Amino acid sequence: MIKKMLPPAYSLIAILLILVLHFSYPGAEIIPAPWNLFGLVPLGFGIWINLAADQAFRRVQTTAKPSEEPSTLLTGGVYGISRHPMYLGFVATLMGIAILLGTLTPYLITIAFAILMDVTVIRAEEQNLEDKFGEDWWEYKRSVRRWI
Repeated sequence: MIKKMLPPAYSLIAILLILVLHFSYPGAEIIPAPWNLFGLVPLGFGIWINLAADQAFRRVQTTAKPSEEPSTLLTGGVYGISRHPMYLGFVATLMGIAILLGTLTPYLITIAFAILMDVTVIRAEEQNLEDKFGEDWWEYKRSVRRWI
């Protein structure tokens, strides 16, 4: 039986692809040193929001795996900022790495990753949440944006 990869695995693959592209086909340098150090901001934000979201799941003892049924609808903390703070964190981390590298091609992977997560994971996850939590989900969905 083949298990479906979890989003953190896709994120790690995206980081590897970013590095391969940067060192193989960097494209134009669009953010020169020392300005590229501003990439530490989205990188740090991405790591922080992922840790905060993971801690929220642990606190209420529900699953963070998109394929499993959650026992609780998280709506506070970082989930009051974004319905999917972990995916936001992954994209921010990738964006931070792209800025640090300073070349054009890493952005292609970052954009592709965001689209992939939105189309293949987030939409299915939101359908599962709607099926499980009904009106509570709709109320939350009306008050908090998908990304930010």
